Amino acid sequence: MTIAIFTTSCSVYRKFPQEKEVDKDLFGKEYVSTDTTTLASLSWRELFTDMHLQSLIDSALVRNTDLRSAYLRVTQAEATLQNTCLSYLPAVGLSADGTVSKLGSMPASKTYLLGASANWEVDIFGRVTNAKRGAREALESSKAYQQAVQTSVVASVATGYYTLLMLDEQLRINKATLTNWEKSVRVLESLKRGGGGITDAAVLQAKANYMALESAVLSIEKSISETENMICALLAMSPTTIERGQLANQHFPDSLSVGLPVQLLANRPDVRMAEHQLAQAFYATNAARAAFYPSINLGGSIGWTNDGGGVELNPAQWLLNAIGSLTQPLFNKGANIANLKIAKAEQEVATLSFQQSLLNAGTEVNDALNAWQTARKKLNIDNGQVVTLKEAVRKTELLMRHSSTNYLEVLTAQQTLLGAEQSVAQDRFDEIQSVITLYHALGGGAE
Repeated sequence: MTIAIFTTSCSVYRKFPQEKEVDKDLFGKEYVSTDTTTLASLSWRELFTDMHLQSLIDSALVRNTDLRSAYLRVTQAEATLQNTCLSYLPAVGLSADGTVSKLGSMPASKTYLLGASANWEVDIFGRVTNAKRGAREALESSKAYQQAVQTSVVASVATGYYTLLMLDEQLRINKATLTNWEKSVRVLESLKRGGGGITDAAVLQAKANYMALESAVLSIEKSISETENMICALLAMSPTTIERGQLANQHFPDSLSVGLPVQLLANRPDVRMAEHQLAQAFYATNAARAAFYPSINLGGSIGWTNDGGGVELNPAQWLLNAIGSLTQPLFNKGANIANLKIAKAEQEVATLSFQQSLLNAGTEVNDALNAWQTARKKLNIDNGQVVTLKEAVRKTELLMRHSSTNYLEVLTAQQTLLGAEQSVAQDRFDEIQSVITLYHALGGGAE
């Protein structure tokens, strides 16, 4: 019987088997690589070299309320682990009792007891050990969560900052176009007065386009203010103007390396957190199994008293007591069986959550790489389109002054050029945003 109990109880001491392999096609078959270098190995300071952005991120890492809450969760988990580690030590208490009694004319009787007691659970079947291991995994999970929040804060501040730069560029383009369109309106009015075949309708149409662009400028300025407020909220500060550089001065790597899928296990904090939560559930299941085995407790007390069981002792003497107990659970209202079933189900849920976190990570990496490649291709095309359209606008304006070219051709060319220039700014932002997303997806964001 003893051998059987010892053999079956060995399972409660098993350590969590960590994941060592990941599907090599996790990022998609087109992105299978044997290169171990990865974008995530760069610190955020190396990737985001803009001094204004670095200052904003530094401030966010100190002030952001979500990140500060994550730090407190780590502190709580550390306290819990410390508490479980102390469970190996005996519980010690001190006591002091004293009584005074008097019967009739007899002298008063005074008795006292000064004592200390200790109780210790012998962890033969792993209840305390599994609780400690589970608490350690909870601590590691909290640390991974804190890192996940940090990478999210870094990515959010960077995204907001580059959104501002993109809006600044679009505002610059619109204002420059507004100046050109104002000149076009004056030219049309001059041609109409000189009998150049320009009608009132043409002038009015040009003025309407000019006013529509003025309205677009106001909308961009509103978006800039809202984006600045969003960044200030991330920094836990009141709304203010954000100092920043220019979109054209931003530099990023020309090639991006994603490394091996297995590196996500070490780099990506949400995957690590899911794995630690799975380990925590594993040890909770072991603890539920340990509840079926006997618990052994040792206790003892020592004291100094002058009361010898109704006979007053003088001088006082020591009292010593030692107790050992073994409790074997038989039927705890079905609670032990139910708790084990619950623990197994929670472990299965944690397993599925861990597997899904890996799949989500692979999908995000694939999407970010596709977005980066697409943005770079579109940027090349749209840059060429802008060059072509600028020449088209120049020639149509010349033809309008010196030939019978319809004013609608000029307006159409100007509007098409405006759209193409705004597309270039959007493409550049999309390229930068895909780098940020990929950096985040690979688990970057550390100092």
